[in-house]
Amino acid sequence: MQKLTALIPAGNEIHNIEEVIKSVDFADEVLVVDSFSEDGTYEKAKEFATKVLRREYQYSASQKNWAIPQAKYEWILLVDADERVTPELRAEIEKILSAPPADIMAYWIGRNNHFMGERVNYSGWRNDKVIRLFKRDFCRYEDKHVHAEIIVQGNIGKLKEKLYHNTYITFDQYISKMNRYAWWQAKDYHSKTGRLTPYHFVIKPFWGFFKHYVIQSGFRDGIVGFTIGYIQAYVIFMRYVKLWLLRRDRK
Repeated sequence: MQKLTALIPAGNEIHNIEEVIKSVDFADEVLVVDSFSEDGTYEKAKEFATKVLRREYQYSASQKNWAIPQAKYEWILLVDADERVTPELRAEIEKILSAPPADIMAYWIGRNNHFMGERVNYSGWRNDKVIRLFKRDFCRYEDKHVHAEIIVQGNIGKLKEKLYHNTYITFDQYISKMNRYAWWQAKDYHSKTGRLTPYHFVIKPFWGFFKHYVIQSGFRDGIVGFTIGYIQAYVIFMRYVKLWLLRRDRK
């Protein structure tokens, strides 16, 4: 079987770090890259991980691109702290690594998403998938502040089993996270967005809500789906407010 490094980026994840490490304890190396946590994440990770490195956090893609070459083994399973590898997914990964196809450099993995204590079945999250199992020397993240995906030099496969994903802690903390994302998105959108108009502040947020709640059947997720649609509209609106502030060198 090919050896595997499980790579976990983490920052102030004391509530997650032990469980996520235990979910990947089948890996030959568990590497945690901590962004100078202040809540005990670093100390807890050292108890369970094979190796723990520290690096100042800039944005997700930058952190992961720095971390990937630090992996000891060629095959990497990258897992965020709010994700878990299920026993079924573990078995599928181990089967692939026992005889990996020579022409596949990475694999898509679907995610079962949870929000506000409920499983999200629609709301645009139904077919959520990420590239998380890949060969170290053939993959790097695109240089974006938010929602960067891995660029793969070669063919990509897809696993049948899924990651468990729960990004929600409390509503206030989630909104705070979305505000950070809006700032990062403003930086990404600065170079590709022309003059800001009511289209950006009214139509695009409304479309964001309509797409998630109506077109992608968020209404079938009840209050959770409505909340996801509302937050999507809010983040889009704040993206352009913060871009407006950014262009005027204000905060």
